[in-house]
Amino acid sequence: MVDRFAEDWRTAGLDEATRGMLEYAERLTLEPASVGRADVERLRGVGLDDRSINDLVQVCAYFNYINRIAEGLGVDDEDWLGDDGRPIGE
Repeated sequence: MVDRFAEDWRTAGLDEATRGMLEYAERLTLEPASVGRADVERLRGVGLDDRSINDLVQVCAYFNYINRIAEGLGVDDEDWLGDDGRPIGE
């Protein structure tokens, strides 16, 4: 499953709630102005409660924030990670 996920999470056979969270995180990352109340309602519809939705937003926002800092300061990518985010050689 990890290999399928790394290749394309959309076809990895994930459950509806996990797919919903990933779709939401992707939109929040790439198109933040397009995310709104209807998206939160969709997350509730796949079983997430308010705390889970808050956690999802907080984690997504933190990773976006820290990546922007690294990019803004010209921090080099980790040389021990491959393009798929896994350690090289695994």
